[in-house]
Amino acid sequence: MDWTTDAFIDGLNKQTAAAREQKLSSLSSVEQRLHLMEALKKALGAFPEQNTPLEPQRLEHRDYGDFYLERIAYRTMEHVQVPVIVLIPKSAGAGPWPAVLACHGHGSGGQYDAVGMDKSGNLLEDPGIHNRFAVQLVRKGMLVIIPEIMGFGARRMAKELEQNTHYSSCATLSAQLLANGRTLAGMRVYEAMRAIDYMQSRSDVQPDQLGIFGFSGGGLIAAYTAALDERLKATVLCGWMNTFIGSILAIPHCIDNYLPSLLLESEQPELASLIAPRGLFIEAGELDRIFPIASSKQAIAYLQQAYEAGGYAEQFAYHIHEGGHEICGARSFQWMYENLAQHLG
Repeated sequence: MDWTTDAFIDGLNKQTAAAREQKLSSLSSVEQRLHLMEALKKALGAFPEQNTPLEPQRLEHRDYGDFYLERIAYRTMEHVQVPVIVLIPKSAGAGPWPAVLACHGHGSGGQYDAVGMDKSGNLLEDPGIHNRFAVQLVRKGMLVIIPEIMGFGARRMAKELEQNTHYSSCATLSAQLLANGRTLAGMRVYEAMRAIDYMQSRSDVQPDQLGIFGFSGGGLIAAYTAALDERLKATVLCGWMNTFIGSILAIPHCIDNYLPSLLLESEQPELASLIAPRGLFIEAGELDRIFPIASSKQAIAYLQQAYEAGGYAEQFAYHIHEGGHEICGARSFQWMYENLAQHLG
């Protein structure tokens, strides 16, 4: 007698996939896009009804030789203050510059992981799996905004911040938000949209040259934000693009990856296709163990076909590198700069 639940879950996933494919195949391409957009919005949960004034404050300004670093704070919601790092180019004239919203992945360093610094602002010898990507982007001539993502770094629940400096608040926040009709992914996407509001408010930013660059869990935020917010003209997703069945439903992942009922309506690459016709670059590692390359290649093939079918194949690109779950950047940094340059008004 087999008492395990594996067969039940396998059967449920197959049943869900068949029903989803039947539903989507009955829709025209326009209807399918609208359906996927509404499904994503519903799965993300409720957003605040009104935008709170940002009221940004500059806390620090430092010179790092080939770029400036500012630490600022702004409000995104009632009772919510966000610490933000801003990297400003020095090598590309006086601006205004194209700007990139940098979404870091899971890690104890939070926003500092994206710059490869300790919390005192000292550059670390080892750039880590984030590969100091925000610094590499600013050195290409783009202004970079790096908000601390809710649940990481200084933005954890107070008790967890005291008990374990290496512990995220993803599980605690997810439980609290789900009970209130919201999701942690939804709050992170909403805050990314507020970061775009802030980017556009800066006089040193080209408001029509905005991109987003996300790694791992930050890739989820980047993908869903770009799908919903057309102010973003270029998107880079590193160490995330896959299928739900091949990644988060095959391998244990943080609870912040799971959205209610979303699999009933869409697989991961179908949601990413909502970014089209705007620029999209996918980076994946051959040795990535939590977003396996076989499923990443399936997702890439789907997206490539979707962009080609829509007549904008030149707006899609990808790079499969030899590493693991990490940012490579060999092609993605330059792609971001060149893609944003197309949109200079």
